[in-house]
Amino acid sequence: MRLRNIPRAEGVLQAHEKVIKEETGHRGNWAGVFGNDRPVYIEIGMGKGQFLTAMAKRFPDRNFIGIERYSSVLLRAVERLDRMEEPPENIRFICMDAAQISEVFGPGEVAGIYLNFSDPWPKKRHARRRLTSKEFFARYDAVLAAEGTVEFKTDNQELFTFSLEQADEAGWRVLARTRDLHRDPQMNQGNVMTEYEEKFSAKGNPICKLIAARHLPA
Repeated sequence: MRLRNIPRAEGVLQAHEKVIKEETGHRGNWAGVFGNDRPVYIEIGMGKGQFLTAMAKRFPDRNFIGIERYSSVLLRAVERLDRMEEPPENIRFICMDAAQISEVFGPGEVAGIYLNFSDPWPKKRHARRRLTSKEFFARYDAVLAAEGTVEFKTDNQELFTFSLEQADEAGWRVLARTRDLHRDPQMNQGNVMTEYEEKFSAKGNPICKLIAARHLPA
């Protein structure tokens, strides 16, 4: 699907107080950005922001950063926040390529990473671009805290199989997995749905989810 460009997006994002500019300059000091030392969680490929804003309201003792590559998509998330009667204060946004996260976050600075309905990049030659490729798991390893986890949801069964294989190849442990999240009482407990999740599940598509953590040295 072709992404529709919104010309005003760049200007709105540059002016918005919740959108971080010159993000590499905050590496190692995200506590200073939020004004507290609460754990930082990031969502990569946050879309229109439904998941992130819901999580920020549910967990006021955490800080949340939404990463989105496309300004026209991020604009929708910012507008969603602005429409809220009581927008959460513990949320920020960055418009950037996720491949550069180790330039933006220092070692151990991220408590958890959420990947929701990421682009499947179906062609084999693009496999390295998938957010659950072993190349990306290496990038997550560089920024996650010792007990940090990656949580991934998708309705794409092939991508889910690929993700399980890549986590294993990258030396990560899959702590939990399901190929039908909404019928799994344990993993679905407290689940926050994204826009895509609502749409896909309404069509009868089962939702897959995994939670992965690194193998730490003994």
